[in-house]
Amino acid sequence: MAKDQRDRKDSRDSHNDGLEERIIKIRRCASVVKGGRRFSFNAMVVVGDRQGRVAWGYGKANEVPPAVEKAAKEAEKSLKQMTKISMKGETIPHRVVGKFGASKVILVPAGPGTGVKAGPGVRDVLVAAGIHNILTKVHGSTNAINLVKATIDGLSQLRTRQQVEQLRGVSL
Repeated sequence: MAKDQRDRKDSRDSHNDGLEERIIKIRRCASVVKGGRRFSFNAMVVVGDRQGRVAWGYGKANEVPPAVEKAAKEAEKSLKQMTKISMKGETIPHRVVGKFGASKVILVPAGPGTGVKAGPGVRDVLVAAGIHNILTKVHGSTNAINLVKATIDGLSQLRTRQQVEQLRGVSL
């Protein structure tokens, strides 16, 4: 199966507003009751517009589809509050390290034609954000949920040359 086919298969468009949602993780939780086990499901979804905006959502329900819907709705709500990621062409402007919990994600800009060199959780966030050429490395915990949060933390730290000049009050 080709990479593009795999990306298309994993993603769904929601509400025709240009947002793409990607399911990161679905987990089953069991509670033991008198009659046996009662299962519920947790879902984590990443929503992005491929133009530099990306957010995550987490939903819980007794069935998988409602859990995914809740997660997507929460992600779309938080996407409205997110600022657009500073990009340099199809990559990021500089190296950055995102951290969340025990997970650490290193994001390094790459030249044209490199592609997205990343593991499953990190790849979904970067593709949803619209980044096409990047190298990544994960240190610490490989928990998919923490990796997604660490990746979004790293992307939120990105600054362009003009933003750095304004912050410092000098010209570079």
